[in-house]
Amino acid sequence: MEHALSPATLTELRRPRPYPAVSVLTPTHRREPENAQDRVRLRNVVAEAKRQLEADPAVPRERRADVARQLDQALTEVDLTHAEDGLVIFAAPGEHQVWSLARSVPERVVLSDTFLTRNLVSAQAAERPFWVLSVSADRVTLWSGGTDRVTEDRTGGFPLTRSRENFDAERQERIGDLPSAFRDEDTRHFLREADTMMSAVLREDARPLYVTGEPAALSCLDEIGSVTKDGVHVPHGGLAHGTHEAVWQAVRPLVAAEARKNTDTVARELESARGRRAFAAGVDEVWQNAREGRVGLLAVEENYRVTVRDDGGAHLIPAESGDLDAREDIVDEIVEQCLETGAAVRFVPDGTLGDADGIAGVLRY
Repeated sequence: MEHALSPATLTELRRPRPYPAVSVLTPTHRREPENAQDRVRLRNVVAEAKRQLEADPAVPRERRADVARQLDQALTEVDLTHAEDGLVIFAAPGEHQVWSLARSVPERVVLSDTFLTRNLVSAQAAERPFWVLSVSADRVTLWSGGTDRVTEDRTGGFPLTRSRENFDAERQERIGDLPSAFRDEDTRHFLREADTMMSAVLREDARPLYVTGEPAALSCLDEIGSVTKDGVHVPHGGLAHGTHEAVWQAVRPLVAAEARKNTDTVARELESARGRRAFAAGVDEVWQNAREGRVGLLAVEENYRVTVRDDGGAHLIPAESGDLDAREDIVDEIVEQCLETGAAVRFVPDGTLGDADGIAGVLRY
């Protein structure tokens, strides 16, 4: 199952497909007893997707069989023992993908000529993704981070390693010569190469960067690095060869502090916007401004959800989940719309927005 969504991957997911491109969404659960229902619910929603395929006269028989096979293969790849809060399956002729999201999704099946990506976009924004680069004299490992985890990322040529012929890590450790290892020109060249590779990763997917390593390694990067010298340095050695859990524990306090700082900044910007009458609050008002491209900063409480109906009038109408024509993921639609028009999107803890009813925006004009 996929977790990390890069801008390049999102662009690929959004390209048109031969009809039908099937999107299957279902909420999942991390813990018992709620997760007991997940497997049955998943099979039922996939069965519903197949039923819609069978009933659609616009889908030729051969293509219907192909997409049904893709759905079956996707099912075999779902690992519900490591489920998060939502699951998305994409299936089209000749391809399928499974995405696990740390944000709940409404249960639905959509047949179109593109995949339904708004829930992935919203989940990615809520994750507040970041990179961790763990450096040592013989290995550099890249980790992709979110709200509650890091996972090793093997894009961009990482992990970068040195052969035994070029570096004897055991000898360096044995003679206690670690600082001098980072004064060695071969080691400096090795770290310079890692810095160049990290620069390419950030060009493709710009995120905050944390760099872990021995103080001597971080000092070396201060001298020779370009992007790595500007990352948040975490003096913690051994993580280039470490586990994802060890890396997460090392950066977690810094990530939490950054989240608190971002929340305070958002609160100040919203208060300032109120004073100059550039403020929108509530799903109805924010949705109208989002469609007009007026939102410069969108703030959403982390667990805010609301179901509405849009009858084409001036306002959204409150609706119940499951109602005909109900839009259960209107918040995710707003997030995607705002990102499409260049707005900054920030998710904040529940209760942060007070009387704004879970969602607010700073307007451009």
